Amino acid sequence: MLDKKVNILLVDDQPAKLLTYRTILEGVGENLLSANNATEALELLLKHEVAVVLIDVYMPEIDGFQLATMIRNHPRFEKTALIFISAILVTDVDRLRGYEMGAVDYFPVPVVPEVLRAKVKVFVELFRKTRQLEQLHRELEARVAERTAELGSSTLQLRQSERLRSLALSAGQMGSWEWNVTRGSTVWDQGQCEIFGVDPSTFVPTLESVQSLIGPQDFELLLRAFREVTKDANTFQSEFRVVRPNGEVRWCTGTAAASFDESGRLIWLSGVTADITERKRAEERQILLAGEVDHRARNVLAVVQSIMRLTRADSIDDYIAALDGRIGALSTAHRLLAGSRWEGADLNRLVEEEFAPYRAAGNARVLAWGPVVLLSPATAQTIALALHELATNAAKYGALSTNPGRVELTWRTEPGKLELIWGESGGPEITPPNRRGYGSRAIVAGIERQLGGLVNFDWQPDGLRCSLSVPYGP
Repeated sequence: MLDKKVNILLVDDQPAKLLTYRTILEGVGENLLSANNATEALELLLKHEVAVVLIDVYMPEIDGFQLATMIRNHPRFEKTALIFISAILVTDVDRLRGYEMGAVDYFPVPVVPEVLRAKVKVFVELFRKTRQLEQLHRELEARVAERTAELGSSTLQLRQSERLRSLALSAGQMGSWEWNVTRGSTVWDQGQCEIFGVDPSTFVPTLESVQSLIGPQDFELLLRAFREVTKDANTFQSEFRVVRPNGEVRWCTGTAAASFDESGRLIWLSGVTADITERKRAEERQILLAGEVDHRARNVLAVVQSIMRLTRADSIDDYIAALDGRIGALSTAHRLLAGSRWEGADLNRLVEEEFAPYRAAGNARVLAWGPVVLLSPATAQTIALALHELATNAAKYGALSTNPGRVELTWRTEPGKLELIWGESGGPEITPPNRRGYGSRAIVAGIERQLGGLVNFDWQPDGLRCSLSVPYGP
């Protein structure tokens, strides 16, 4: 494209002189355009890109100097090479005027063909080189723009990747760090500073400052793991405890990777730190829970074994019924405790569950009231079994064995104890038993021996009065 012929414009009002210039410049090997006046010359300039303009100074209407001024005033032709040719105005003053008009040369007539060709060739070549430079500049600008766009896209991707990495690290309570061993500089990200509880704007990570935030034993383990890093085994992982400036202890796990130069010298170390405090606490809670479950299971099995060993009945069916009722009472307490995650059982709900079988629709034979009381697991199990035994005995022999009979259960709290009062009325006349049955023995064993409380049975003719007193602290 740049090697094609360029345009040379010849401007003269005399056709013979135009023919002469064309003859002289044909050897240059470029396109020759001709104009007989200034108007034609301007038209050709606007239509074509011209490298050199040869202008006759003396022309009617608009002379060469005026045409040069018009050409130079157009932004497109500010640097177009103008050569004046004159047969009349040939003084130094005329030449000076021509140069002031923007001419690059001033030829008097007669023109020396070789000199004119040589001068024109110089300006043609200069025009061609200028266009080459302009094209190279445009290509360079295009490449720069393309590269800039690529770099911008890469930068955006890197920023997005870094943002996603930061989000992932933050979501996982993680931080990252880098240590340039050669330069001795260390960089921590925001997550790393948050894990260690330090201000990223003021904290400078150094061996001494980091050591002060890690327990001595754990720091020694980290140093030992670091010393064992080699070019072949260039990664290590370790758990350690961080002691934040406010005294809070956090469990962490660190993973690091090392880089070595060709001689095997360590030059770079980078890693990720994860806060595993919650996981550690969960593991501790799991261990405690396993121990608690084991303890409770042993207690339940002991109670069930006691129930099975002490239950007496005249027939296998009576035995099964009695055993089923007592284990059901124990199950009720467990269900309420499980609903509260074994933090305690509501006494009101426990009483409601135990008395439900004896409360037919519209039946007010069983009444119970008292303040809101939250029972500990051991107390809830023992009271559930005690109420079951009292209700079962009342249904077999006491107030609940006849229609007019009634049972009232009340409870109250005093400093350090909970007291439940069981009262029966309207049932058959009773007499104190000669010996304690399983129910009485189970109640006394649970309340007095297990809980350290007190049981009192008062066998009145119109019904049993029983008070249960157990230690209690809200």
